Amino acid sequence: MKSPPRRPVLVSSAALVLANLVPLAGVLAGGWRVFDVLLLFWAENVVIGILNLARMAMVALRGERGGLAMAGFFAVHYGIFTVVHGVFVVTLFGPPGASPIAGFALLLAPGLALPLAALAASHGLSFVVNFVVGGEMDRTTLGALMAAPYGRVVVLHVTIIFGGFAVEASGAPIVALALLVGLKILVDLAAHVAEHRGPRAAAARP
Repeated sequence: MKSPPRRPVLVSSAALVLANLVPLAGVLAGGWRVFDVLLLFWAENVVIGILNLARMAMVALRGERGGLAMAGFFAVHYGIFTVVHGVFVVTLFGPPGASPIAGFALLLAPGLALPLAALAASHGLSFVVNFVVGGEMDRTTLGALMAAPYGRVVVLHVTIIFGGFAVEASGAPIVALALLVGLKILVDLAAHVAEHRGPRAAAARP
């Protein structure tokens, strides 16, 4: 069986790495705190969920039975998962006494808005070049899309949350934060390549 083309994955992988270099610059030159990094990467989860919902809606419109209902269930389930995760991040790492809403509002600050826009653009590019142009839309199913974000999100954020605790306990926070962002890039890149070229993608083909 012919494998999917590699070029779209290479393009989206390069974009993902470049987008992740923006928060790395924030750590090295912008004086970012642990909370800034974790809040940014939490917000990236929201982008991933929205784009996955768009993927499910597009596949559902092909006529798969129960597709829109499944997309709605994903929106509710992933939404609850993401909100709980965000409250956890704000409670453990946010400013003392800050409410979750106040913590989330910090994403509107210029220092975090630009990195978030860069990450969102990289995921949007992947959506276009891999899912639409690369033909993943015709090779996947709603069941595969329903489960797709969770493995990546859980592994990645367990890694960076425990890394966040390690950074706070470190005597060299800038170095430790830079290493944490570097680790995130490696884990994220590996998950991205596996998602678009690995066994799951092959298994999703009819």
